[in-house]
Amino acid sequence: MTKQKILVIDDDKAIRRLLTLSLQSSGFEIIEASNIQEAIKKSISNIPDVVLLDLGLPDGNGLDFLKSFREWSSAPLIVISAQNQEDKKIESLELGADDYLIKPFSTNELLARIRAVLRRCENIQVTHLLECNELAMDLIARTIMLENIEIKVTPTEYDLLKLFMKNSGKVLTHNFLLKEVWGIGYQNEVHYLRVFVNQLRQKIEKDPSRPKKILTETGIGYRMVCS
Repeated sequence: MTKQKILVIDDDKAIRRLLTLSLQSSGFEIIEASNIQEAIKKSISNIPDVVLLDLGLPDGNGLDFLKSFREWSSAPLIVISAQNQEDKKIESLELGADDYLIKPFSTNELLARIRAVLRRCENIQVTHLLECNELAMDLIARTIMLENIEIKVTPTEYDLLKLFMKNSGKVLTHNFLLKEVWGIGYQNEVHYLRVFVNQLRQKIEKDPSRPKKILTETGIGYRMVCS
């Protein structure tokens, strides 16, 4: 049986060593990183099942890694930090952390929390590649390939297409799309959506006037079809 991988991101060598020994003895494979850049590289080359993230890293705030990681992965992430301020906990959770554990902590409590997030996320598939027939999106490189040729899109077009590809086959309402891509307060700006959907169709459809990938659900929203 393949061991589940845990990426431990902490600049304190002693803490990394303690976590590595404790988690290895519980059957996990451990990958260590001491800064954000190293963590990004290792999370790509050794896609983790769980991430343990310290916030105080030598090359920046650990939340910068969290933002980057959540661009392409839904794997469970637990913040382990000496920062006990409520605003830090809230910010971490709102950016996509699954749990927040204050240092110092017991390894038994950490193991219990790891197993809990793994149970909650056991059906999540972790990948940085999204595919829809001949259309492919790399969430790390932020590139879109159509029949192996890269196509250029704006940041808003990218966010909209990512949402469609992550939810292919599902009907996405106007309100949902506007809130997810433009934010709260834009739910009535349906004309924004029409403009950007039409722009995307010009770039990814063989015949934009007769779309086969992004279909209109009249009066409701849109649905991406991958046959």
